[in-house]
Amino acid sequence: MDLDPDTDQDMEPDLLALLWAALVSATLALLVIAYKLGLLHHLIYKMEPDSPKHGGEIVANVLKAHDVKFVFTLVGGHISPILVACEKIGIRVVDTRHEVTAVYAADAVARLSGGIGVAAVTAGPGVTNTVTAVKNAQMAESPVLLIGGAASTLLKGRGALQDIDQLSLFRTLCKFSATVKTVRDIAPVLRKAIMVAMSGTPGPVFVEFPIDVLYPYHIVNKNIAAKSGSGIVSKLLKWYLQMYLQNLFVGAWEPTDISPLPVVFPKATVSEMQRCVELVSRAKRPVIVLGSQVMLPPTPAQSLREALEYLGFPCFLGGMARGMLGKNNSIHIRNKRADVLKKADLVILAGTVCDFRLSYGRILSKHSNIIAVNRDHKQLLKNSDMFWKPKIAIQGDAGSFLVKLANLLTGYTSPLEWTWSLKEEDKKIDKINREKRTEKMLKYLNPLNILYCLDEIIAEDSIIVADGGDFVGSSAYILHPRGPLQWLDPGAFGTLGVGGGFALGAKLCRPKSEVWIIYGDGSVGYSIAEFDTFKRHKAPIIALVGNDACWSQISREQVPMLGSSVACNLAYTDYHIVAEGYGGKGYLLNTANENHTEDLLMEAKMEAHGGNPILINVLIGKSNFREGSLSV
Repeated sequence: MDLDPDTDQDMEPDLLALLWAALVSATLALLVIAYKLGLLHHLIYKMEPDSPKHGGEIVANVLKAHDVKFVFTLVGGHISPILVACEKIGIRVVDTRHEVTAVYAADAVARLSGGIGVAAVTAGPGVTNTVTAVKNAQMAESPVLLIGGAASTLLKGRGALQDIDQLSLFRTLCKFSATVKTVRDIAPVLRKAIMVAMSGTPGPVFVEFPIDVLYPYHIVNKNIAAKSGSGIVSKLLKWYLQMYLQNLFVGAWEPTDISPLPVVFPKATVSEMQRCVELVSRAKRPVIVLGSQVMLPPTPAQSLREALEYLGFPCFLGGMARGMLGKNNSIHIRNKRADVLKKADLVILAGTVCDFRLSYGRILSKHSNIIAVNRDHKQLLKNSDMFWKPKIAIQGDAGSFLVKLANLLTGYTSPLEWTWSLKEEDKKIDKINREKRTEKMLKYLNPLNILYCLDEIIAEDSIIVADGGDFVGSSAYILHPRGPLQWLDPGAFGTLGVGGGFALGAKLCRPKSEVWIIYGDGSVGYSIAEFDTFKRHKAPIIALVGNDACWSQISREQVPMLGSSVACNLAYTDYHIVAEGYGGKGYLLNTANENHTEDLLMEAKMEAHGGNPILINVLIGKSNFREGSLSV
């Protein structure tokens, strides 16, 4: 950090501009500053032994008060005081090989813990490297706090190192964004940011910390002081800088509240619930489509599952809701969703949005009564002006709505024949899919067989991280998460590259669980360097790469539609060797050891239990399982 205005690194301040700023600011603030000056010496030089010594310690204490256990980062001088202070009070600092991974890891922690996920990155390129992950968190409705370093307040806009307008960058991506202008503002700004991230529809927030609010007073004072001079301009500049410094630190160490602010979210009203009860009680062919929002606090997953099983409606699960009904629940339907929704006379969209995933609402029947429940008003009614109309639209929490609905339907008997018929049809399709696993392919392995083998051997507590296109799309049909919060995918943004960060966050939250990354060979390139992170932080994750030397999800449509495979072709790269170079253990699975597939998978599991991160490079052929899968 170099805040000396005469150094070569930072642009020399325009003395006349500073003089003018000094006169204006002094006129407005002189009385307030004068009042505080009497306290300044005591507050800075006579601090109690247990008082914070720099702004980074205040940040750490606020995070600790909000039960933050991990801060993910890529180190940089702008944020060093925060990282050191977090380590000092027992918050685990986990450094990654790319800032985007830090935010993905924080996202995973937020989803699995029900609390705030935290990432801290340095200014400029450190901050800009996180943009995709922050947007992903926004669309996935994950409460993530991104802490960014920044140039000192005094030198903003004057050409300081890594100084850009970061707030403008995040204004459309975050629910809340702010810069901390004085040390005394750290706690109130952070408390508000975390509350906003968790309240209503959860989402990311951004707080920027100029370097001079984080470092100790004596360091900032040393670097900010103007060189002495005899002229009036030099004296005025020196006076202005002292006023600036004193305002920056005054009141910094006074006791302040760092406890969490109340988190609020909308709920269905009594009259809305009663109207829903009347509709449900008359339904003969009801269906529930559950999205990620049902997994948000405060409704426990077990309470939600009990409510759904009492209702007995056929359920389609999407996003973070995958796995909440277990492996083989009789009300969980996995196939032919569009056909089922056309036949239904009642559809409950519980935290599910009518975007591309529901064909913008076009797959909903005009003859169905539709109950839509969503915390976000815009998402609640998305495309309702074009393709569908809700009978009842409730801006409220979807999980608690379903629990209340079940409680109000005392003595209700669900139409079991409808659910049974759909389940039987579901089983027939599963049988057809299973038969595809036996198809032989020249030179390479059948990807469906690999996925079925994996589904048979993963542990009951396994968390599955989905990061890819074609191969991962197949896994969504074949792999069965065993319980709630055991499936992590990017969400509506369809982002590639989440694997390393999601898996890291998941393993730290659930250290005793197996964590599997299902990679495509395209997506593995984004985060394979994080095997270094896994090794250093003792996170023995297992990655399985479906390697078909192609961006197959795009190639499936691009080639027949446009007649070219340009930019779609990759190579059968030795990703297992790359992982070993970063400290992991690699396995190659191909036709030479195909007959030992399950043995190899079990060996990889045991190796991971011994503490090593694993990558299994599976050379697969191409199947027709997902033709027509490209969404536009």
